[in-house]
Amino acid sequence: MTIAAEDMIEAAFPAPAPNEMAAPYWRALDEGRLTFQRCSACANAWLPPRAECPRCLSREWQWATASGAARLVSWVVYHHGYHDYYATRLPYNVAVVELAEGPRLISNVVDAAGKLAIDMPLRLTIQREAGVALARFTPASNQAK
Repeated sequence: MTIAAEDMIEAAFPAPAPNEMAAPYWRALDEGRLTFQRCSACANAWLPPRAECPRCLSREWQWATASGAARLVSWVVYHHGYHDYYATRLPYNVAVVELAEGPRLISNVVDAAGKLAIDMPLRLTIQREAGVALARFTPASNQAK
């Protein structure tokens, strides 16, 4: 069954739930930077934000700014909107992206014309969705050299 766009009810954007731990991450995105945490004890880097290193459990860490370089680890293309907000955006991808610095995050690859491949080089692009800055990625080949 196809639903006409004029029959769609405008659904609210499923905004991230704010919390104190993630506030610096969202603030940095709003300023145009993607940040992640790096352990002071073992140098492990991770996302999403958490109070202790997932490798050694140290509570000594710092925020670091990502270079923007990444690679595509995996993805899925949705042909059914599991949230009403995305129903008019079908199909869309949800990707696991690995930053050059090591952390992985769930994101989207935009401007890829459906041509995705494992280990594809990506570059960060920060886009706003309903006023929220989000880390998304585009194929590095789309970037001017």
